[in-house]
Amino acid sequence: MSNDSPTISLTKQLISCASVTPEDAGCQKLMTDRLAAIGFEIQHLRFDDVDNFWAIRGNSGPILCFAGHTDVVPSGPESSWQTPPFEPTVKNGQLYGRGAADMKGSLAAMVVAVEQFVAKNPNHKARIAFLITSDEEGIAANGTVKVVEWLDQQQLIPEFCLVGEPSSSKQCGDTIKNGRRGSLGCTMRIIGKQGHVAYPQLASNPIHCAASALAELAEHEWDQGNDFFPATSFQISNINAGTGATNVIPGELEVIFNFRFSTEVTDQQLRQRTTQILDKYQLNYEMNWHLSGQPFLTAEGELVDAAVKAVKEVTAMDTELSTAGGTSDGRFIAPMGTQVVELGPVNATIHQIDECVSVDDLNKLTDIYQALLKHLSI
Repeated sequence: MSNDSPTISLTKQLISCASVTPEDAGCQKLMTDRLAAIGFEIQHLRFDDVDNFWAIRGNSGPILCFAGHTDVVPSGPESSWQTPPFEPTVKNGQLYGRGAADMKGSLAAMVVAVEQFVAKNPNHKARIAFLITSDEEGIAANGTVKVVEWLDQQQLIPEFCLVGEPSSSKQCGDTIKNGRRGSLGCTMRIIGKQGHVAYPQLASNPIHCAASALAELAEHEWDQGNDFFPATSFQISNINAGTGATNVIPGELEVIFNFRFSTEVTDQQLRQRTTQILDKYQLNYEMNWHLSGQPFLTAEGELVDAAVKAVKEVTAMDTELSTAGGTSDGRFIAPMGTQVVELGPVNATIHQIDECVSVDDLNKLTDIYQALLKHLSI
């Protein structure tokens, strides 16, 4: 007979589902069956090839929404894992498996925390909801962003949202993400003229033409950040040119780059200033921009206060507020006017071979989520 806590037991069941994006592989049924059993109304929302659900309990009052994703990134070579990635295994107090930290452990902690809270408070004053997708680790086109559109049509706007992303750095609860930087990507094509390397006067080398412009883009100060965000960063992630031959000047150069930007600058300003720098060097170019998300910030208010108090109550730690890291589905929820924070386990092994999470941390996270419900007066 297993001695697992309810949270660890459910986490193991979720890990056993090989839910590589955009597959859900049965995770959401595990969750919705549990939530329906304690009085949640379930709305299954499938968009294209993506399964999502919205669940809500209560008929009036503010809505606290727990948000997260059941999909995981590919495991990589299974032979490189100590134990099979979709066979949850506990060793030395750590639970191993793909998604253990990102973010099936958080999902289990949410469900169990709400089960225990409802058992103690069956007539809670406000509403509790879940917004769960299987499309967070991929292109995120048919997941949370579509559910948010549906919520807007239903006039169901959560006042508060807790995203279970692994926010912690060294100890569970040491960091709460109360915002995220925006992400603006671009695939740029610099057009030259192909030719023989021995006759450069008859060609135009797009690599040579673009070099100074790329250097200026990399060195440019886009802003200085603010009290909540670091300065905007520009990073080139891919460069590709040439035919593979040593004696051919390429005809074009492809450059892929990304801005992670603060609230001190808009995506339109970044686009405009980028083209100004390129035009300065009289380049012939084409650009394909992709805005993944705007920056968002929940600086102060009831949710941040409740989350900080919950961590302190359970762990005795003073948590740190941070906007560092990548994007999350919070970028789709915050524009509704919802207060959003991310609070989850330690992120040291996410997306890695032998991803794992502390068993004690997941049980602690369950207690933190319960304390949050209490401090928000749900």
